[in-house]
Amino acid sequence: MVNERGSLPRPTRTELNVLRVLWAKGQGTVRQVHEALNEVEASGYTTALKMLQVMHHKGLVRRDDSSRAHVYRATINKKDTQSDFIDDLKNQLFEGSTTQLVLQALHGSPGADRETLAEIHTLMAEIEG
Repeated sequence: MVNERGSLPRPTRTELNVLRVLWAKGQGTVRQVHEALNEVEASGYTTALKMLQVMHHKGLVRRDDSSRAHVYRATINKKDTQSDFIDDLKNQLFEGSTTQLVLQALHGSPGADRETLAEIHTLMAEIEG
């Protein structure tokens, strides 16, 4: 199901959990997705099945039903999904300012330790060429 912008709909929080499983595994049956989801949030097998069916209808996953156990694979990739969410966050909360978004992430996050800052410096050096 493609929206008015000509793209797939934005995944919900629960759909993102399913996508994380599929991104990590590459593909999975309902049972495999269900078992992995249970490590994150308690849910039943039929809930995982229904989520995958809804996501298939939306176009977020592709289903191979050539064998008895249907195998699902994400149709959207992780990096593009992350970029879409970051762009929306930047535009909705930071008036389009990447600088303000990054500063808030660093300042507002307790995870900005020396190791994290060293990684950021390395990335900045790579970006600067």
